[in-house]
Amino acid sequence: MQNKKNRVFIIAGEVSGDVLGGRIMAEMRGAEFVGIGGENMQAAGLKSLFPMSDLSVMGIVEVLAHARTLTHRINQTVSAILDEKPDVVLTIDSPGFAKSVIKKLRGLPDGQKLIANGLRFHHVVAPQVWAWRSGRAKKYAKIFDKLYAFFDFEIPYFTKHGLETVAVGHPIADSLLGEKCAAPKKTKEKMITLIPGSRISEVKRLMPLMRDVVDMLVRNGYQDYKFVIPTVETTQDYITNEIKNWTVKPALIPSGQRYDIYAKTYIAIAASGTVTAELAMMHVPTIVVYKMNPITMWIGRRLIHVNWVSLVNILLNRGVYPEHLGADAVPDKILDSVQQLTIPSKRTKMINELKSSDVLWRKSDGGAAKLIADGVMK
Repeated sequence: MQNKKNRVFIIAGEVSGDVLGGRIMAEMRGAEFVGIGGENMQAAGLKSLFPMSDLSVMGIVEVLAHARTLTHRINQTVSAILDEKPDVVLTIDSPGFAKSVIKKLRGLPDGQKLIANGLRFHHVVAPQVWAWRSGRAKKYAKIFDKLYAFFDFEIPYFTKHGLETVAVGHPIADSLLGEKCAAPKKTKEKMITLIPGSRISEVKRLMPLMRDVVDMLVRNGYQDYKFVIPTVETTQDYITNEIKNWTVKPALIPSGQRYDIYAKTYIAIAASGTVTAELAMMHVPTIVVYKMNPITMWIGRRLIHVNWVSLVNILLNRGVYPEHLGADAVPDKILDSVQQLTIPSKRTKMINELKSSDVLWRKSDGGAAKLIADGVMK
């Protein structure tokens, strides 16, 4: 591939974005990279400006609590872009941080000079304007020059405001569909995989719930089950320390081995987020849970206009994965969902519905990362 733009300032603020960022970088042979990322992007050759975990904050109240750190990191990033003078700034998810950085750049004389000399701003992951705050589409058109969405149905929301938008498919599907996408493997032991998320704020809220769920499961006849928690770099130390006080201690598995674990998983209990898409593609029976600050949850329920939070439920327009959110995320209700998924007919029905969603995840045989890389270098 001929690189017309060979200096890329790339930013990812979450584990899923870091994974995709690493794959995009691998497709940009000959390009030079600076920016912010985690272990995957660093393995691909990035020297991160600061730890990616500083950006892994979600929720209105949580963001306010970290406002000073975020403001410092925004200013630091803007200064680095002005110093490095890249050809393109590629931001992956973390829209609040990305927009703050670019708005500030656009408002500075030196930033305007870079833009006049050809600097462009590309963003990966379209905001879910079809679910809430549709006005964001127009705001994105004023900030970014190009947007990479995952699904075709998202495109018109942005192109009507003049923002060049292309659908690239869900990046996770590139590695999971076909090669690894299969019904969970048959094993003698029954494994329940607990996935409390990748952001430290959500992990802190979900770990006590998962501890209580494990205790209740063991008291109700699931004492022969094995419990496992895949960990990521941003939360590993916290989870390791947290389970020291658990009566039943789950095995901790590095994130890099998670697909092997998912393939053996009997039931997953997972935080709402990217991981539920991974589990759906691997046809793993899953229960989705989530807790946030009560104020954030209260506001969210009044703004969000979809019936589900799990992407597979949204794509299929039905509740394939049971969801326990906010006040509904309590051990006895999760126990009931676990018991339902031990019924063979209900397990089979869920797995078949997950299989029916396979065609919705992927856009091109070349893969999302390559489509994004080609778009950036075009």
